[in-house]
Amino acid sequence: MNKATKVLITIAVMVLILGFYFYLLGSRGVSLIQDGGAVSIGLGIGVILLPILGLWIVWATLKAGFEHQHLADRIRDEDLELDVSDLPRMPSGRIARDAADEMFQKVKGEWEKDPDNWRNSYRLARAYDYAGDRGRARETMKRAVELERDETASR
Repeated sequence: MNKATKVLITIAVMVLILGFYFYLLGSRGVSLIQDGGAVSIGLGIGVILLPILGLWIVWATLKAGFEHQHLADRIRDEDLELDVSDLPRMPSGRIARDAADEMFQKVKGEWEKDPDNWRNSYRLARAYDYAGDRGRARETMKRAVELERDETASR
């Protein structure tokens, strides 16, 4: 069994477990509403909102993960993935800060020349991640997804 299959099985199992949990939570919310008291109804509505929120979070997370994997596959197919194999590492395995910052500056320069190219935004997002700036990495990856979607739609 390859790594991708193991990851998909793990995701499927986790989604099934969460689905069962959300079902139990929703059932408890309905029971509270059926009790009929004002406090029970209020709590029941609140408890029912939790699985709805949970389902939205699971859906949004999976959607983003699949979109990011799609871009990673395209980047790999086009041989544009950042090569970090020869960069120095800390004992934790993370890329040394100075090396990550140097790579980031190079990739940022490429991005500044063509910021509307999803490939450059993807590479910049990865460089942000390697440099430890996860918030900007997420925002830049969202932009890469939108730009790639626009490029694909315009074909």
